[in-house]
Amino acid sequence: MTSIELPDPESDGSTSVEQAIAIRESRRSFARTPIDIDDVAQLLWAAQGRTHVRDGVELRAAPSAGTTYPLTIFLEVAPNGSEELEPGVYRYEQQRHALERDLETAVHDDLTAASLDQAVIADAPMTIVVTADYDRTQRQYPDHGERYVHMEAGHVAENVHLVCEARGLNTCPVGAFTDTAVATALSLPARLEALYLLPVGHRPAQ
Repeated sequence: MTSIELPDPESDGSTSVEQAIAIRESRRSFARTPIDIDDVAQLLWAAQGRTHVRDGVELRAAPSAGTTYPLTIFLEVAPNGSEELEPGVYRYEQQRHALERDLETAVHDDLTAASLDQAVIADAPMTIVVTADYDRTQRQYPDHGERYVHMEAGHVAENVHLVCEARGLNTCPVGAFTDTAVATALSLPARLEALYLLPVGHRPAQ
């Protein structure tokens, strides 16, 4: 399995949080420009990256109920989607801020089909896939664990969306897809369920 160390993320960008919120919108069109590894590193760190340790507990960029951290983030790279990353599926390892290449073949057409052939997936150079192991949270919170997992996925999606705005990238969170087909396309482990697709790309020329 190929492991790729990612560049260190930035923690002090030129766009304020307030500015990113003010201009945020779902943007469904993408240029054919490949996405560079620095943008990949920043987006994945915003999704689930480690930030600091408090009282011996690791904290990440998105809040998690009881720090149960049920989410696993995958990155699907389309053909010609990146000059540094080969097409296929990568799993984000937040402990090392690295990518593990899970699938070494392009699955872009399969993911597009699983997403009801939406153009926003078909045209994207990359798609961040948010998946969840519900048991990690439900063991600690049996009554509301499912709710907390869904809340966490929303936190992740908003972080990614705001970083896209700050870096001049487009994204549109997608929830319309066939669960089993996405799982098959990405060869997800049985314990993980896909919750959210976040296609990402550069903004087309005006």
